[in-house]
Amino acid sequence: MQQDRPIWGFDLGGTKIEGAILESRQNPRVLYRMRVPTEAQKGYDHIIGQVRTLVDMLSEESGMRPESLGLGHPGTLDPITGVIKNANTTALNGRPFHEDLKNTLGIPVKLANDANCFAVAEALMGAAPEMLPNAEVVFGVIMGTGVGGGVVVRGKVINGRQGIGGEWGHNFLDEIGGPCYCGRTGCVETVISGPALERFYEKNSGKHLPLKEIVALSLTGADPIATATMDHLIHYFGKAIAVVINILDPDVIVIGGGVGNIDRLYTDGVQEALKYLFNPRIDTIFAKPKLGDSAGVFGAALL
Repeated sequence: MQQDRPIWGFDLGGTKIEGAILESRQNPRVLYRMRVPTEAQKGYDHIIGQVRTLVDMLSEESGMRPESLGLGHPGTLDPITGVIKNANTTALNGRPFHEDLKNTLGIPVKLANDANCFAVAEALMGAAPEMLPNAEVVFGVIMGTGVGGGVVVRGKVINGRQGIGGEWGHNFLDEIGGPCYCGRTGCVETVISGPALERFYEKNSGKHLPLKEIVALSLTGADPIATATMDHLIHYFGKAIAVVINILDPDVIVIGGGVGNIDRLYTDGVQEALKYLFNPRIDTIFAKPKLGDSAGVFGAALL
């Protein structure tokens, strides 16, 4: 692969598909960047059509056509069956998304879980090298509408035998989370994702507020339910992330997604994790992402 040619990365989310052309692997400066709505409710074929539309839009804007494409997506491409599994964009599940994209676009396509794309971008280009230049093990976390994770060891994503490496969001945490879309109960995602925290607040206050407002109220001290919601997050985040540290002992943990903007995670959350750690102190570096909402497309392009 030529290292000095433009590289194309797409990030397929539940509401939007974002595409970017970067100058090269060695100089990943964004040349062009565009978005289209996913419109997943219109079905699987429509999602593929939206990817093709975005390729055409970027091609027209840039005057270039991609030689290949990296794409981050929810869920996992099953390495045995070749179909998507575990995606919260459920239209993808059970479908040969990789083959269908290759056939539709007529170019090589490399797929990866969206959390893995985030993790590799922050491990190679973002927060990890800035915080600790010699970091060998990086765990990238996405805490937003869902909860996901990716493991990067010496610059390489660990996909695993079943393609579920890093899927922290679907470890069991506590029954209070209730049913998860994956068919199980009490997953990490059902307890500390953004919607889970909003449900906790609504259950205890009788009113629905977006997470940003709950966080703001908790900072004023004027709403005890908002404070209790943040305490709930800190307690269960500590329990959940300590499991990861006990198993992987990462050098750096980078926390992306809307929930990752909550400052208490990096202070109280870290101290809460220490309660459950198989060590008398916690040396793991917790960092906010440095690439913002570019991490997904950067990671996909680096594929």
